[in-house]
Amino acid sequence: MSRRPNILLVMADQLAAPALPSYGHPVVRAPHLARLAERAAVFDSAYCNFPICAPSRASMLAGRLPHAIGAYDNAAEFPSSVPTMAHYLTALGYRTILCGKMHFIGADQLHGFEERLTTDIYPSDFSWTPDFLKGPAYRPTGVSMRPVVEAGPCVRSLQIDYDDEVEHHGLQKLYDLARAPADQPFFLTISFTHPHPPFVTGRAHWDRYRHDEIDMPRVAPIPYEKLDPHSQWLHVAHAQNLYTVTEAHVRNARHAYYGMVSYIDDKVGRILDVLEASGLAQDTVVVFAVDHGEMLGERGMWFKQSFYEWSARVPLMIAVPGLAPRRIGAHVSLVDLLPTFLDLATDGAPPEAVDPLDGASLAPLLAGDERGEDRVAVSEYSSEGVCAASRMVRAGPHKYVFTRGLAPMLFDLESDPEELHDLAGQPQLAAVEAGLRERALANWDPEQVHAEILASQKRRTWLAQVAARSGRYPNWAYQPYVDESKRYIRGAGGAGPTAVKGRARLPFVEAAQPDKSEP
Repeated sequence: MSRRPNILLVMADQLAAPALPSYGHPVVRAPHLARLAERAAVFDSAYCNFPICAPSRASMLAGRLPHAIGAYDNAAEFPSSVPTMAHYLTALGYRTILCGKMHFIGADQLHGFEERLTTDIYPSDFSWTPDFLKGPAYRPTGVSMRPVVEAGPCVRSLQIDYDDEVEHHGLQKLYDLARAPADQPFFLTISFTHPHPPFVTGRAHWDRYRHDEIDMPRVAPIPYEKLDPHSQWLHVAHAQNLYTVTEAHVRNARHAYYGMVSYIDDKVGRILDVLEASGLAQDTVVVFAVDHGEMLGERGMWFKQSFYEWSARVPLMIAVPGLAPRRIGAHVSLVDLLPTFLDLATDGAPPEAVDPLDGASLAPLLAGDERGEDRVAVSEYSSEGVCAASRMVRAGPHKYVFTRGLAPMLFDLESDPEELHDLAGQPQLAAVEAGLRERALANWDPEQVHAEILASQKRRTWLAQVAARSGRYPNWAYQPYVDESKRYIRGAGGAGPTAVKGRARLPFVEAAQPDKSEP
């Protein structure tokens, strides 16, 4: 690239890495993501830092672990005082734009983005605040197994309404950016809500799969009494004790999920097509990332909220013009994106961060540095469905899970990729377990974190109750604004007619006027 690169971040929601053909899935059809993978660095061991929406995204944007910024759950306010990648890139002269879902909680619905093109799909208030003291059966979001037992094709859904709008505005913004002067790079995030449940998809995408080709989970349901305590919490939290889920339900839900993945893949394809047609591709770093995964019936579990691979491991692809594609096995996580973007935006000379970052730049790995064996990924959880905070550490072949008040868990994913054999407490692994425990508790005191979460839940629950009684609940939903005085053809000083003409980005050349002279 001859100039500072544009950065395009495309996000999906609840798309598990093992559910993509680029990560080995034999049934799902996602040719456009495969096309991106062919020219990208594909990370085979990328993790979210919190397996639920809002904290994962806040952590990613801030480059810091969730509990360090008070991102405890899906109703925890994201403080305006926390710098994000949008702030840093704005400071470096980038034009920063957000299109689609980011699930910001609180009055600040921009967090450093100069422009936002759509509203969000989920509440921005405290109504989804969990309560450890009420136990896992307390479900402020109303989550249950209905999305599984009612899965199937649909004519239309709110998620389709939303993502079609996001795609329209995102593609239009790419055309607008292609028309703009090329001297200011941009950071554009286009973020979709699919394939987040409910498990429904349009008929066209349902029909891309034969029902009899839908594979069943690799790990059969585990009886409640044999589940680990954290998974027992989630079993109750998802009301699995109140529903009977049949094999037909499972196949329907997985069929719909595969259709939703193909729906997102189509949108990714159109984004890539616009980049190519407009000439932006040669100067644009394209990143595909996901906030967390989806258990999709593995072990009998659904949704996210756990540290098992289908929930915590996410797809991550980064295509940098001029850099060769490769597969990268080093453990990485979403907090690594902010320092990576700063490296790419400054050609390896990033500014000092205002706050210490928990991530480390992926730029050396993108350039072919193979020294990533010592990298560690850390994830946290404390949202709906549990009674205590947890931390997960992924290092070498091992995954270690520490939950306040529960026995730790330890897995060797090289010998046990399905995570069926808990090795915690085995004498021959005592040194390994001790080292992972030390890393899990570094800068994270479970008793202090627990007290802070309880205090935060108490405050927000009380505020929500007061607001409900008064009928004056704050509505922080983002209201997009379009300045129509600057669109299309206007008077003096207004935008003139321009067209996107590929790499040159030339102004529109009007057709010659007819000869009005007499014959």
